[in-house]
Formats: sequence, C-alpha cells, structure tokens
Amino acid sequence: MTRPFVLLSVAVSVDGYIDDTSPERLLLSNAEDFDRVDQVRAECDAVLIGAETVRSDNPRLIVKSDARQAERVAAGRASQPLKVTVTASGNLDPEAKFWHHGTAEHRPVVYTTETGAQEASERLGELAVVVALGETVDFGVLLDDLGRRGVERLMVEGGSHMHTAFLSAGLADELHLAIGPTLVGDSAAPRFVNPARFPGGSTHRMRLVDVIQLGDIAVLRYHPKENQ
Repeated sequence: MTRPFVLLSVAVSVDGYIDDTSPERLLLSNAEDFDRVDQVRAECDAVLIGAETVRSDNPRLIVKSDARQAERVAAGRASQPLKVTVTASGNLDPEAKFWHHGTAEHRPVVYTTETGAQEASERLGELAVVVALGETVDFGVLLDDLGRRGVERLMVEGGSHMHTAFLSAGLADELHLAIGPTLVGDSAAPRFVNPARFPGGSTHRMRLVDVIQLGDIAVLRYHPKENQ
C-alpha cells in the first residue's frame, strides 16, 4: 500500500493572506489561474479541503471543464475526483454544495475523530462516508486510508489548518503557490499557514522547480521535502 502523492495548492496575497475579513470570499487569482487549478484538479484522484472551508466558502469543489471531465472518463476514471474533508467536531451542514455536486460516482469521505464521527454520521447520513481516525486526526493515517482507496494523487486546497497540518507533519510532496498582486494587511484575516514547528525549521530551503506567469499572477512550484 502506497500513500498518495500530496500536492498543496493555494492562492495568497503578496503579504501572505488567503482571504480578508469581509463576508465575501476574496478572489486572489485570475481567470487563467482558475483554469490552471481546474487542470490540476482533473489530474488528481482526490481533492481535500478542511471543514472550515466547506462552511465558509461553500464550494462545489469540482472539475468544471466538460472537456477535462470527458478526458478523465476516456482514461477509465470517474469524471470527478473523490472529495475529502476533515473535521474534528463533525459539525457539517448537509445542505452544503460540497455534498451535492460531482458526487454521482462516489460519495465524499469525511475524516474525523471518534467523537466527531457520531455527529457527522447523524448530520450527513448517506451523503458521505465517515471515517473515524481515533481521538485526534492523524494525517499520516488519513493518507494510508486514502491509499487503500486507490488514491495515488491528492490535491489539498485549504484552508490554513490543512496546509499547516500537512507541511508541519512533513507530508507535502509539492506546493503550488499562486501570488496575487494585492495586500490585505489585516491581522485578523487567515494566512496561508498558522504558527507551527515545520521540519528543518526556518533554515530549511524548499526546492523551487518552476515559476509561471499568468497575467498578473505568479505561480511558484516547490518541492518542500527537497533541499537546494
């Protein structure tokens, strides 16, 4: 059994924020970059976001392009990647778009704690597969379970807690960092990662493998586990 290749994808402001504090989601990317993200999703077997992102952004989290969906089917895959979320409490809204779009071929998987599993099961019923990972969510165990489900490539799209968890545990294989030309400057707004102890500390240098310009967006591709 092999753990999936883990790809983290995030858009940030120049000063490192992923959103502001307004009621509406801050769109940091542009149309070209959104299309790039759709292509990356189409290349993955599963896409993961945290429960807070499900609640705050209410995303469908699907491959939007009909052509890319058709390419997946032609290759013998489901038209949409498996959707995955993580919650400690199990507090998830069954009316969220996450459960009702792109789920015809496989139900989303919810990873949670022993206590959260009962809450999630009661709230979601047949909308999702609920998996209890113990007293806390162990992200290594989570990857092991996804590997057993046939997931070879996992895309993690946020939010801050998810990116922090994978990076601090040394579980991220690749990072796509799209930098939008804006400044947020609000300490109450969410950042790319939260304070944590990361492998190697502040002197560890990730390997930069590619830089792409898409209009006013710069996309940096890193391998976090590799030293320069």
